[in-house]
This record gives sequence, structure tokens and C-alpha cells, in this order.
Amino acid sequence: MAITKITNLEFGKMVQAAASRLSQQAEFINSLNVFPVPDGDTGTNMTSTIQSGAKYERNETSTNVGDLAQAFAKGLLMGARGNSGVILSQIFRGFAKAADGHKELTAAQFVDAYANGAKTAYKTVMKPTEGTILTVVRESAQAGLNKIKETDDLVEIMHTIATAAEESLKKTPDLLPVLKEVGVVDSGGQGLVFVLEAFDAALSGKEISKVDYKPDQAEVDQMVNAMDHESVQGKLDPKDIKYTYCTQMLVRIGKGKQVKQKFDYDTFYNYLAKLGDSLLVLNDDSVVRVHVHTEHPGKVLSWGQEFGDLQTIEIHNMVWQQEEIMEKDEESAANDNRTEAQSTASAKPAPETAVIAVASGAGIEKLLKSLGVTQVIQGGQTMNPSIADLANAIKNSGAKQALLLPNNGNIFMAADQAADVADIPVAVVHTKTVPQAISSLMDFNPEEDIKANQQAMESVLDTVKSGQLTTAVRDTSIDGKQIKEGQYMGIVDGKIVANDDDLDTAAQAMVKQMLDEDSSVVTILYGADGNEEYANQLAKEIGKMDDELDIEVYEGDQPVYPYLISVE
Repeated sequence: MAITKITNLEFGKMVQAAASRLSQQAEFINSLNVFPVPDGDTGTNMTSTIQSGAKYERNETSTNVGDLAQAFAKGLLMGARGNSGVILSQIFRGFAKAADGHKELTAAQFVDAYANGAKTAYKTVMKPTEGTILTVVRESAQAGLNKIKETDDLVEIMHTIATAAEESLKKTPDLLPVLKEVGVVDSGGQGLVFVLEAFDAALSGKEISKVDYKPDQAEVDQMVNAMDHESVQGKLDPKDIKYTYCTQMLVRIGKGKQVKQKFDYDTFYNYLAKLGDSLLVLNDDSVVRVHVHTEHPGKVLSWGQEFGDLQTIEIHNMVWQQEEIMEKDEESAANDNRTEAQSTASAKPAPETAVIAVASGAGIEKLLKSLGVTQVIQGGQTMNPSIADLANAIKNSGAKQALLLPNNGNIFMAADQAADVADIPVAVVHTKTVPQAISSLMDFNPEEDIKANQQAMESVLDTVKSGQLTTAVRDTSIDGKQIKEGQYMGIVDGKIVANDDDLDTAAQAMVKQMLDEDSSVVTILYGADGNEEYANQLAKEIGKMDDELDIEVYEGDQPVYPYLISVE
């Protein structure tokens, strides 16, 4: 059956299906990392990003597609992790801008909105690179613009867009030589292909159960249990709660003595939508899970029985819960007042300028703070913080201005976006590594404004060479090197310069590549999988290479990379 308009129902199905599809394929996307190191995180980042967007879309009570698109885009933005997540959020920011004000989207409006998303994504990236997710979104958008000239059937159009995205993805190795050398397609582009495939399936009804959004039990529990409501409603007057009962049920479709109707998602959903808000309906071929806030839990349960028997039921009185929460808050406030003098005495004043860095490892955190960093956000490879994480850190700093050190190139776009949405002036010092951060902090002057500090701190970044020692997680051929799984690799500023079965051989080969006649300081940070004994042994070997070097060894505790080595 042809579909010529996207209503709130279609849009919701598409978004939730895409969130599920990315969740299912996250590890596969991670595996497309160009380097064979255990830090591929594109799939993880895109999954976290779209799950945040899907949650915002689910919680939006409006039935206007324009409003749902705005909610989805906001959720994507606040949950965006890594460059791939930020670009995905920008695609749908452009989509939402074009869809704004529309109750439904015609085929032409949908195609134009997606094309606007492609344009917005390109504008976000200062130097767009072909052979990436940007190519995939641009070429698939163009395919949609071409197809709309032939038909207004969105099922056909969406299938054309998804197919074009897949074809574009296959060509990414021809546009980026490094992809061709390693034998993979672009990971961000692959993520977008999965999103568009899910859109296609949701519209066409093909194998919808395989991509229908199914959050894991922990997510469902967090969303519906009393503590989740408490966190949202902690300051609400119970009288302001519109619907009293949080009602949940799990229905076994087609089972039981009172079945009167064959399950149809739209029929089932539309009736419940009239009974309350915060409606969530998840289903596969055998069960349907419902969460809704309502004044009529009995009607919800009776409706469920028309389609099957009730396997589980939970009903919470949110007004009563809120009354209890307020009583506990009052008791807590009284206790807080009794200790306020002590807390005030021990509290540190907010800094004039907050210096916020992203890093992992207790040792690295201690080192950064000793150099003037006021707050460390746990993150880095495999766990890029979201825009919301960065923005909250800035807000909670209490400072009048802030400097942000991402310490990872994959966090740059999120850091820049967080700076844009912050309520105080923020400057990003574009550090790609912790060693760069350490060096830049030597030029931090708390008496200067953030722009002057940013300029001074970034001016020294090119003087630092950053090396990473780790092990290969698969066989590959890259940069003219044949690398075997399990071998030690030395990576300098993003390029594999050494590999060997022996750790010391790989380490010394890497350091020799890093040293030159201007080198004066070498810093070794040993991580969670490294040890102090070998770090000191390596320091002695480096000293033999140049006896005028100042060599420092610190415990970093960082994950993924047993040893981080910098040369200045």
C-alpha cells in the first residue's frame, strides 16, 4: 500500500526502529575502525546518540511531526558522542528545521527535509571529507530528490534513498585511500545506512519485528520505575500531576480467553493515546509492552485483554509517590541545614576560569589537576563524552569562563558544540592527546582571558609528538605494514610506525621515530595494562639513545593503551 504522508505514527516507528537497528549493529560498526586497535567506537557513539534522540521523541506529547522532529533533533544533539554522533545530530537538525510547523510531511516535504539535513551536516564540518558519512548523506539525499519527480509514494522513495546510501557506502574506499588499503567501508557512513534501512523497513512493513525498537530491560525499568519519575518530578506539587497512574502491562498477543481483535499496532496505539500521555508501545510478533500515564488504568488493562492475556501488570500512583518524595526532601533539607556551616567551610570557591579536560585513568587525572585542570570528565577512546556531558561540566563548574581540552580528535565537534550552547564564554583548546594537554597547560595563565589562553596553549601543540603502544586486535595491512593480531604496535600522531611480536622492540622503534635533534623531554605514562617496571626499563633504553634527554615516568592508569609516550 502506498504511503504519501508521514504522520506522527510513521515518524515514531521510523525513529524507534533506527535506534534498535543501530543498537544491534554497534559492534559491527566498531569493527570497521581503520586501525586494528581495541578502541573502535563509532558504533557505540552513534548508538548512544540515536538512543538519546529516540528517548526525546518518545517523550514528546505532540502529534505534529514537526514537533517530534524537533524533539528527536534535540535529543540527538544533547546525546551526541564523537564526530559521527555530532554529524548524525546535524543531519536531523537540518531535517527538523525544514519540518518545523508541519503536522504531517508530504513526500516532497520529507525529501526536502532530508536534503536540508545533508546541507546542514556539510556546513557543520569545516573541511568536509568525501568518502565519509557526508558523502553517503549527500548522495542518498540527491537520490530522493530525483525519485520525487517520479512518484509521491514514500515507500518507494525511502527504499530508493536507503539503496542509494548503501551504494554510496560501497564507494567510500575509492574516495578515501586508507579505507581501501585496510579493506573496510566508512564506519560513520555504515551507521547512517543502518538508520536509513530501518526507516525503509518501518515504512514498508518488511521484517519490522527485526528492527522494531526494543530497549533492554534495564532501560525500560529506568524509564518506568518510581525513581525515574521521582527524578523528573522531585520539585512538582502533587496537584500539578495531570495523570495519576503510571500503568504498565505486558500482553501475550493472541493468547487468553478474552481475545476479541487481531493485533494491529496503529489500532492498539491510537486508543491508548486517548487515555493519557507518556505512551510507549513496544512489540514483536508475540508480545506487546505498554507504558502510559493515565487516569483509567482499568481501561488500559481491558484494552490489552482484547488482544491477548496479561503476563505482567504494574500500576503506580504517582501523586502518592510525589507526596512521599516531598516529605523526604523536606527531611533531607532539614539535615542539610544542620550541616550547612560545615559544608560552607569546606567547600572550594568556584574558579574564575574553569579548565575542563577529558581523560581516563586516575593517574592522568591527578597529573592534569596538578597542572591546573579544575575538572576531569572521564572519557576518551571508546567512551567519548556527549555534548550534554561537556555542557553540564561547564555549567556545574560555577566559573565565569571556561577552557575545554578534549584530548581526542573525535571529541572536537562535540566540544565545539558544547561551547556554543554554554551560558558562559568557553574556548576549546584543540588537544588531540593527553601529552598535548600536559604541554599546553604549561602555558596556561589564570590571569589572562580565555581567548589569550587558547591562543597561547594551542601554539605549542605542534611541538609535541604523541606515541601510543598497544596490541593489534586483527590482521591487517596498512601504511605498507603487514600487521598480525596480537602484535605490539607503535602509533605516532595517528600513524602506525612500528610493529613487532616483542614489546620492547616495537617501543624502541617507535621512540626512535619520534626523536630528533630538537627533542628535550620524554614523558612515559604507563596504563592499566602496563607496569612501572617496564616503563622505567624503557626510560633507561631511551636515555641511551640521547643522554641529554629529560625523561619522566608517571602512573597514568589509562585503558586501551598500556603506554603513552610523548616527545617535546
